[in-house]
Amino acid sequence: MQKTILLACTLLFLFVESCSEKQNNISIENETEISSKSQTKTWTRWWWMGSAVDSVNIKSNLIDLHKVGIGGVEIAPIYGVKGEEENYIDYLTPKWMNMLSYTTKIADSLGMEVDLTLGTGWPYGGPQVTQEFAATKLITQKYSVSKGDTFNKTIAVDNPKDKSTAVLNCVLVYGENGTYKDITTLVNNNTINWEAKDDNYTIFAVFTGKTRQQVKRAAPGAKGLTLDHYSKDALNTYLETFNTAFKDFDGNIRSIFNDSYEVYGTDFTPDFFNAFIKYRGYDLKPHLPLLLSEKETEESNRVKSDYRETLSDLLLYDFDEPWTQWANDNNYKSRLQAHGSPGNLIDLYASADIPECETFGSMPYDIEGFRREKEDIREGDADPVMLKFSSSAAHIAGKPLVSSETFTWLRDHFKVALSQTKPELEDLFLNGINHIFLHGTTYSPKRAEWPGWKFYASVNFNPNLAIGEDEKSLFDYIENCQNLLQSGDADNDILLYWPIYDVWNSHLDASLFFQFKIHSLDEWLHNQPFYNTTKELMDKGYGLDFISDNFIKKADVVDGQLKLPGGLYKTLVVPTSTNMPLNTLKKLIELKKKGAKIVFQDLPQSVPGFKDYEAQNKVLQKIISENKEIIFPAKDIFSDINNAKALPETLVETGLKFIRRDHNGNKIYYLVNHTSDVIDEFIPVNVKSEQVTIYNPDTDTYGNAQIKAEGDKTLVRVQIKSGESLFVTTDATNTYEDWAYFQSTNKTYNLNGDWKIDFLRGGPSLPNSASISELTSWTNLSKDAEYFSGTAKYEMTFENPDKNTKNWLLKLGDVRESAKIWLNDEFVGTLWVNPFDVNLELKQGKNKLTIEVTNLSANRIRAKELRGEEWKIFHEINMVNKDYEKFDATKWNPMPSGLLGPVTLIPLVKN
Repeated sequence: MQKTILLACTLLFLFVESCSEKQNNISIENETEISSKSQTKTWTRWWWMGSAVDSVNIKSNLIDLHKVGIGGVEIAPIYGVKGEEENYIDYLTPKWMNMLSYTTKIADSLGMEVDLTLGTGWPYGGPQVTQEFAATKLITQKYSVSKGDTFNKTIAVDNPKDKSTAVLNCVLVYGENGTYKDITTLVNNNTINWEAKDDNYTIFAVFTGKTRQQVKRAAPGAKGLTLDHYSKDALNTYLETFNTAFKDFDGNIRSIFNDSYEVYGTDFTPDFFNAFIKYRGYDLKPHLPLLLSEKETEESNRVKSDYRETLSDLLLYDFDEPWTQWANDNNYKSRLQAHGSPGNLIDLYASADIPECETFGSMPYDIEGFRREKEDIREGDADPVMLKFSSSAAHIAGKPLVSSETFTWLRDHFKVALSQTKPELEDLFLNGINHIFLHGTTYSPKRAEWPGWKFYASVNFNPNLAIGEDEKSLFDYIENCQNLLQSGDADNDILLYWPIYDVWNSHLDASLFFQFKIHSLDEWLHNQPFYNTTKELMDKGYGLDFISDNFIKKADVVDGQLKLPGGLYKTLVVPTSTNMPLNTLKKLIELKKKGAKIVFQDLPQSVPGFKDYEAQNKVLQKIISENKEIIFPAKDIFSDINNAKALPETLVETGLKFIRRDHNGNKIYYLVNHTSDVIDEFIPVNVKSEQVTIYNPDTDTYGNAQIKAEGDKTLVRVQIKSGESLFVTTDATNTYEDWAYFQSTNKTYNLNGDWKIDFLRGGPSLPNSASISELTSWTNLSKDAEYFSGTAKYEMTFENPDKNTKNWLLKLGDVRESAKIWLNDEFVGTLWVNPFDVNLELKQGKNKLTIEVTNLSANRIRAKELRGEEWKIFHEINMVNKDYEKFDATKWNPMPSGLLGPVTLIPLVKN
């Protein structure tokens, strides 16, 4: 059904209508409409192994992805498949570009879009990267010269591995009496002759070294050195290859992608000393001993802080921003993962058109029935506070999309159930992410035997795996959520200052190169007061975004609110911190004098960095003293925040999680129940509304909620089972029917009787049909059933237990792993997440229940390996398990499969 969408329609009406056209073949008239439709769908990283692609299989792969609801692919060329070498296509050759062009045209015809990583594997690099522009490291060698002695040596690096690449940068001399000399001009043919006439001296030879890092998981034709990420000249030279290759390109690329910062050990660039003067305002060379000192002193920490900040500035101003500018000049967007970098994450994320975060491993949840088997997981790094760095950057910078590399190593290969993806996904949505990229899908040709080509890191969302049977339900859920989460604007009230200088100004084991990684949060996030304040605010129901010093510079005040490129905020909170730049403090005072509500948890004690820090600290204290009437530590930050009318959403006291958006004054609440209990009550939302709509993104149902007025709040009745989610939207103009509320009775009826089981789809072969009276794993039926992965049909006939009851709750109990349900040959729906239950209307007398249950591919891959059939045929890392050890499914036990029950019916009363 298609309807005309009018501008005056309500938000939810727009949503429902936008979802009504879900066809396999769509005709879209313009690029803007394609983008709008595709971006609400799930996207996936699409690995091209060896770039051994062809037009027939590209088309087939894309059609398969389109059918299950994928809106776009990010092409990621990587290493190849053994035995396919003749089919490899070297990266960026004319043939490769033809395949890319063909891909974009097929994608266009399906209403899909294409992103492209600007390189192969990761990080950026390749054969075009010469030693001059390769990733660089600082090498220093120290010599001592006694008073009256002559230093006469050939200056060369000691490490044999560095001899062919290291270039002498400078030679610096430091006397015991504090003198400093640069004697680089005395070097002749790498030899120096210098007399220590009046003091004992230490000589440092400084070399521009090379990390020698090669591109990781490179594709054919793209092996080579990693690029220097602190050099605009290196970037521009690197981009020339793409300027040439894409000169006559006739396809459509939506955005270019840069993966998480994995440029290891790179703490220097050839022009670093000049950049340091430019960004820090003083010459680093006289203070090199402080920089290199492993002893923790105030001054050495300050110099190290300046060094680390300069790396951040170089990455931002000489790489990421010019990279985005290049993309935009070529009509592409940019998509960037900033985590792992040695820089200010907020500024780096914000430098891209689409900031992207990443989840890795598995997080715990209290959801009833949720399984998290210890032997199959890696502990997760999806801390909500970490996730908010990317979304905060987008929100304050006015970037509408925030993406995520999603489900990396959620479980071991072939062991991820759809039900285990949903809460991880919801935590992304709850923290501001609204553009999901799966990690991921591997291009696999029809000639490849099952399970096809596979990337070494799970989860593999390939349609030929058992997970593919019902994955469209997951993708529909994502699309339904993203339709609303991409609507309007983020609606957070609070800005929270990130005191990055408290990290930079720390000793950090004397490391010059410190990465803000998702795998080392204890080193830079969990140990900071900032983290504790963030958690306290979030736990109390405050919506917040982080802000950096650079974005404080951009802030202004409008009608008492803080105005940023991305919108308005009611207050800014400065958490307890030691170090704050003088200019930041001055700007905060200026904003406060203009009427901004700024809350200090405590006052800064010092400026960061080394230059004139003692004099600057005196100025800092003077400014604080002169403005003590307007800047002072809050006795209770929550009271001050509330006085700024930044009120908490007390609905969190029920255990619900939420995020709120604003669409032309109407509020969109996304509510998630990750507790073990059913939440059935009136919850408060901080808005007055005469009407509230409830929308269930899983069942695609909506209606008007029961509400009560309470001052400036509205109480909304919600029923959310453990593991469920709902949208609540405020709009007084819609004309929907009332939302149906049901109350369970105290009666439970077990569905006893014989179940007929027929195996429908899957392999390695279809087991024989069976009839059982006790539900148990189908792996117990036979050896064939133990090895089987796929779909089986369970069917039984039963009597309506109570002819006076119309509405029933069917509970399937333990489902391994997803189920399609028919009642009396009428399709009811697909259950793929906890809780595995659904409302039914039974007819009087006999009813026929049909359930198609699909398990995971683990048992089939176990059987394949037990038979000695080799399928791990990939170059480089080949296949590893979740712990990066050799993958060996023969060690697994069979995974329980099918309908385990108990299956019960509970009468429902509408109320």
